[in-house]
Amino acid sequence: MIVITTPTGQIGGRLLEILLDETRTRGEELRVIVRDPGRLPDRVGARVDVVTGSHGDAEVVDRAFDGADAVFWLAPSNTQEPSLDAMYSGFTRAAAKAFTTHGVGHVVGVSALGRGTPVASRAGHVTASLAMDDLIASTGVAYRALANPTFFDNLLWQVASIRNDGVFTDTVAADRKAPTAATRDIAAAAAGLLLDRSWTGTGEVPVLGPEDLSPNDLARIMSEVLGRPIRYERQTLDEFRIALAGHGVGDALAQGYLDMMRAKDDGLDDGVRRTPRTASPTTFREWCEQVLKPAVQA
Repeated sequence: MIVITTPTGQIGGRLLEILLDETRTRGEELRVIVRDPGRLPDRVGARVDVVTGSHGDAEVVDRAFDGADAVFWLAPSNTQEPSLDAMYSGFTRAAAKAFTTHGVGHVVGVSALGRGTPVASRAGHVTASLAMDDLIASTGVAYRALANPTFFDNLLWQVASIRNDGVFTDTVAADRKAPTAATRDIAAAAAGLLLDRSWTGTGEVPVLGPEDLSPNDLARIMSEVLGRPIRYERQTLDEFRIALAGHGVGDALAQGYLDMMRAKDDGLDDGVRRTPRTASPTTFREWCEQVLKPAVQA
């Protein structure tokens, strides 16, 4: 049995769709942990066992991991958490105990690039995510952390600005090239690991996308796909802090985002070389045509 957390999120939702297709004839049982079962897709039906609640709750994960062979783990974003440790390792501690209690063999987690780089210890959310990986690995389960860069899909938060003003923002230098990936490719990598389970030990699986791109590259490709000029505006970190506060992000978590973005501009995502094994297939142009353009036109 495979347990999926965040089954209605960007990555978890796509993972659920993949596993519904892949397990149809394989005899693999699926279980999800979800706060609101009404948000699950209709096709879930009787094929998926549903455990209602938060996967940060000890009683919920104790029920959900009973009989589980593998777990997909993602610590959800919560703007009200008092600290980065609470958001990542704190949220995960009950699950880590339950992995051991129920003899879960394999766990695949969503994490970030940066381990081993000079800025890994001062990268805010990424530093906390890497500590969460260490916590899970310490339980003795076979663990693979999906080491991800920035997501293409983060641009969906700026659809209104792209549509109305032809502008998107970030805090990195306009000509700084870095890996960027589609969340659907991250979900596909998770599905492959969860279905295989021949792997042992602990390690990272980078998902780097097919090429490094700068914000200027993103603006050019968006302009070509959308058929109108799109430009990049670089925010200062102070401007970014103000924007986060406007969205209700607390001081500790906001500082974590600032530290992460500063580290990205200092090379946080540059520590892994792209190879056929670490690349992922979806190009930014394909993603713009298939995801961003319909969202902008909606």
